Amino acid sequence: MGRGKIEIKRIENTTNRQVTFCKRRNGLLKKAYELSVLCDAEVALIVFSTRGRLYEYSNNKHLMGDSLSSLTVKELKQLENRLERGITRIRSKKEVELENESVCLRAKIAEIERVEEANMVTGAELNAIQALASRNFFTPNVIERGTPTPYSHHDKKILHLG
Repeated sequence: MGRGKIEIKRIENTTNRQVTFCKRRNGLLKKAYELSVLCDAEVALIVFSTRGRLYEYSNNKHLMGDSLSSLTVKELKQLENRLERGITRIRSKKEVELENESVCLRAKIAEIERVEEANMVTGAELNAIQALASRNFFTPNVIERGTPTPYSHHDKKILHLG
């Protein structure tokens, strides 16, 4: 019992299309690897997503340092030059990415510092707060002696409920 055939047409649902792309892309990369191993074939695969992202597979054994015994000195030199150019491009790309990440992190730090600075109390504000806090809103003498204040009521009426 095999799988049923599906009609090959564009998948309209964006989410389903993306899921299918990921699954089939991984299957395609696996098939390329299997073909290179089983048949000792040189395989290169390039896939671009709808967003322009690149997915690639290559099994060039020479780039991995395998099967070099059959190469001439000239071919080895060419391979070495290709590898050096590739390393230069990789390092350049890595440097750009690290610089971009550094810029983003610096921007985040600056934003955090701005927020902290906005939330900080200045010296003058702190002095004003301390001055307000040190004021006695109720003089202890009045409270202790039981001296009537404008807010005290000696003639409180008791309300009995029930």
